[in-house]
Amino acid sequence: MQMRLRLLLGVMCIAVALWGCDPLTRHKVTSTIFDGVPSLPPADQYCQDYHERALLEEKQLASKKKTTAEIVESGSSHPPYKEKRCDKCHDKSKESGLIKPRDELCFVCHPKIIDNYYIHGPASVGSCLECHEPHSSGQKSLLKAERGKLCIVCHKEARIATSMHDKVTSSGLFCMDCHNPHAGAVKYFLR
Repeated sequence: MQMRLRLLLGVMCIAVALWGCDPLTRHKVTSTIFDGVPSLPPADQYCQDYHERALLEEKQLASKKKTTAEIVESGSSHPPYKEKRCDKCHDKSKESGLIKPRDELCFVCHPKIIDNYYIHGPASVGSCLECHEPHSSGQKSLLKAERGKLCIVCHKEARIATSMHDKVTSSGLFCMDCHNPHAGAVKYFLR
C-alpha cells in the first residue's frame, strides 16, 4: 500500500513540475519515464496550430478600435532618451562619449537579455545596434526595420525546412513569433 502511495505521490510531483514546462520538454520527460507516450505532431502541424491561435488573438485585438494617441505611439523611444536622461548612456568626458564601451553599453540596463545557452551572434558580442536604434524608431522595440523585414537583412542563407518557413511567413507570422531574437534554451532560438 505504501509503495503505491509513494508511486502515486512521485507521479503527481512530476506532473506538477512539468505543468510549467514547454511542450517539447514535457514530451521528452514523459516519454523517458513512461512507455506508450504518443509522439509530437509534425512541425508543420505544430506551427499551424500556433498560427491559428495567433490569428484568433490578432483578430480579437483588432476588433478593439485604437485611439489616435495609440496610433501615434506605434513607434518607440528609448526611455532614457525620451526622458532626456542622456547621462544614463553618454559621458562627454570620455573619448567614446559613452559610459561603457559600445559592446557593453546595453548590458548596463539590460543584463538579463542573454539568459540562455544558445545566443544570437550580434547579441553575444554586444552588437545590439545591428537590429536596434539607440534613441527612437518608427518600429516597436526600437527595431531598425519592420518585424517582417529585419531578419532578412542579415539572414540571406537558405532556411532549414524551407517549405515550412514559406508557409509560416505567407500566413502573416514573423521570425520573432517562433524564434527569440536574443537567446534561447533550444537550438535555433525556438520559443
